[in-house]
Amino acid sequence: MNDRTPLAFDVEDSVAILTLNRPEEGNSLNPALMDALESAWSRVENDPDIRVAILTGAGERHFCTGASVGMLKFGTGPLQNKRHADVNRFTSRMCHVSKPVICAVNGLVNAGGLHFVGDSDIVIASATAQFMDSHVSVGLVSGLESMSIARRAGMGAALLMGLSGKTFRMDAERAFQLGMVDLLEDDPESTMKRARELAATLSRNSPQAMALTKRAIWASTELHEPMGSEMAWELIKSQWVHPDFQEGPRAFFEKRDPRWNPDPSARVTDEDD
Repeated sequence: MNDRTPLAFDVEDSVAILTLNRPEEGNSLNPALMDALESAWSRVENDPDIRVAILTGAGERHFCTGASVGMLKFGTGPLQNKRHADVNRFTSRMCHVSKPVICAVNGLVNAGGLHFVGDSDIVIASATAQFMDSHVSVGLVSGLESMSIARRAGMGAALLMGLSGKTFRMDAERAFQLGMVDLLEDDPESTMKRARELAATLSRNSPQAMALTKRAIWASTELHEPMGSEMAWELIKSQWVHPDFQEGPRAFFEKRDPRWNPDPSARVTDEDD
C-alpha cells in the first residue's frame, strides 16, 4: 500500500481501519500525516456506523518510527508556549475517542510511535515487532511517550527504553510479558487477522456501554481513590437510563441479537417499558 495518501482510511462493516501509509519513511509522522490522523479520529468518533477502529502501519518492517527528521529542522519556536492538548491531536486518546481502538503492531515502533501503543485500548503485536525509544540519542526528551509506556508496562520498562535510546530494542515477547502488548501473534498477517476478528466481536456490543466502560477504565490511570471509584459508579448509573440497558436483557431472553442504540443521548421512554 502506497497511494501517496499518508493515512489510508477504510471501513469494513462497522470497523474503521486506519493505516499509517508512509512505508518508505518508516511510517514516520509528518505534518500531513498528523493532520490526517486528527481528521480520521474525528470521523471515527462522529460516524454512528463506525463501532470500532484499528490502527496499523503499511508494510511489515515498521509500524511507526516516530517524528520525521524533516520536522525537526524547522525548529520548535512556535510551539514553545503551546499547551499539550492544543498541539498534540494525533492519537485516539488525544482526540478523546470514546469507541474501542485496537493497535495492530506490524513492525518496529520507535519514539513517537510509542504514543499509539500507549494511547490505544488494546494492543496486538506480531512476534517480529520491536519497541525502542531513540529520543535521548538525538538530544531529545522522551516525556509523553515514556509516561504512556509507564502506565502500560511499568516504570522499569519506560526508564530502560527512555534512557537507553537507540542502543536498546525490546522484543515483542518481553513487551507482552510486561503488559505493553495485550495479545501476541506470529507475524504481521496473523496480527491483522486477529485485530479484525476482535474488532468484529467488539462491534456487536452496546456502543454506549463500551464507551462508558472505556472511560471508567482510563479514569483509573488519571484519578486517585476514592474519586476513580465514584466516577465509575456514576458512569454505571448513567447507563441505567439508556435504551441499551433494557435491550440487552430483553434480547437475551428473546434469544435474538440485540438492536443497540448508538446515540449516547438516547433515553428510555414510557413506550420502551
